[in-house]
This record gives sequence, structure tokens and C-alpha cells, in this order.
Amino acid sequence: MVERVIATPAAADLIDFLKAQYGTNLLFLQSGGCCDNSSPNCYLQGEVTIGPYEIHLGDIGGVPFYMTAAQYEYWKHTQLIIDVMDGRGDTFSLEGGTGKAFLTRSRLFTDAEWAALQTAGLV
Repeated sequence: MVERVIATPAAADLIDFLKAQYGTNLLFLQSGGCCDNSSPNCYLQGEVTIGPYEIHLGDIGGVPFYMTAAQYEYWKHTQLIIDVMDGRGDTFSLEGGTGKAFLTRSRLFTDAEWAALQTAGLV
């Protein structure tokens, strides 16, 4: 099965660190820009409302990852690859202040992957 979102080893390590610090009730929401930038933000469940306009793309490190339906229309042909970079991070996201920041990379699905997603009803 093709995954719509995956994490690099560095992202998985940071997720594990955040779980150890905050517990396992975390979630990711790919922000859409403006004041919350355009990065994957990690929150405690309940800090943001996940409603009918968010799409669950999958889990990374056992943590659900969401994106708004409007954003998904632009990104649906890509696999999101959640990575980490050195930096200050976003003050909205739990990793802010760790010296690390989550970031989103992407790649286009191959024709075969896209067909498999369509067959599975995942697009």
C-alpha cells in the first residue's frame, strides 16, 4: 500500500522525543500558510479542532497527520515526506524551542502508485 505521508528517521526521532515529553496524544496538521507558516505543526490533541474539512493522510510515528481538504486538492498527487531541520522551529508547534523544526518535502506519486491509490479509493 502506498502511504500518503511518511517520516524520515530524523522526524521519527523528534516525534519520539515529543511523545516522551508530552505523551502519546499528539497530532499533526499541515498548516496552510499565513501566521502559522506552511509547515507540519505538531499539537496536543484538543489544542486544534479537527473537523469535516480536514483529511487524515495517515500516521507518522503513530501520530495522525491531517491536512485541510482545500490544501489536499493541491497536494493529492504527492507523497508528503516529513523531515527535520536545524532551526528555531515554529512557536505553534510542540518542537518549538528544541533547536529543530519539522518541514515538509514532497515527491509526485508514480503512475502506478497513483493508480493504486485510486483503486483503493484514497484520492
